[in-house]
Amino acid sequence: MRKILTAVAASLATLMAMTACGSDAATPGTDATTDAPAGATTKVVVGASPVPHAKILEFVRDNLAAEAGIELEIQEFDDYVLPNEALAGGELDANYFQHVPYFDNQVEEKGYEFEHGEGVHIEPFALFSDQHTAADQVPDGGVVALTNDPSNQYRGLKLLEDAGLLQDITEDTTALTVSDEQNPKGLTFEESQPEVVVQLLDDPKVDVALINGNFILNAGLKAEDAIAVEAVEGNPYANILAWRTDNTNEGVAKLDELLHSDEVADFIKQEWPAGDVIPG
Repeated sequence: MRKILTAVAASLATLMAMTACGSDAATPGTDATTDAPAGATTKVVVGASPVPHAKILEFVRDNLAAEAGIELEIQEFDDYVLPNEALAGGELDANYFQHVPYFDNQVEEKGYEFEHGEGVHIEPFALFSDQHTAADQVPDGGVVALTNDPSNQYRGLKLLEDAGLLQDITEDTTALTVSDEQNPKGLTFEESQPEVVVQLLDDPKVDVALINGNFILNAGLKAEDAIAVEAVEGNPYANILAWRTDNTNEGVAKLDELLHSDEVADFIKQEWPAGDVIPG
């Protein structure tokens, strides 16, 4: 009888051990003392321009995101319209492609309910030419290719003023409204989508082209080869991470924090040492 009881007790102990092991196996990645998922991550879907934004996000994804508990999915966009539409439509948790004046213009014009973080980096606007080696070589009546986006168009007109080609430019000045007094050289303007302007640089009819920073990089150009470059000090055109005001994804705030880290600033300086992209 004692042998039978001993065998039964042994069987019960084995069964209890197997049950305990089975319980642990059914909940992988769980901390036994807290029941909290171990190594759990929050997925964040971010829309970005290919360069430099997506490249910066790739650095974050590959080097910083896991430790911060986020998983980044990066979706690239080649224009300035779709990223905000995708964010408003819920296809993205955040986007990273635009500067503050463009953001403000889009929120006012489209009624987007968005918020944004502090500036991450600046891409200086630049004036390029295949026809001339200096701004003062642009002839009277010369053709200027520039964006049709209002916030960046003003930015371009101010750069032309700084280069001595226009004068007395105000915030409400556009390529269509610039006066003879503001345009003493009688320059003519060819407006296009920002992604198209860089292609017009090869057009022999175009004297100069005002090109956005990310399209400078996409085209393999360098700001140091431009005939005029926007000043960085006091520049209001810092690029930011944006999200919907009803955002509930905690990973978005973590991503914004990582984008402002010393590691990201160092990466930007190392990746673009010529100053095509500048932290802050």
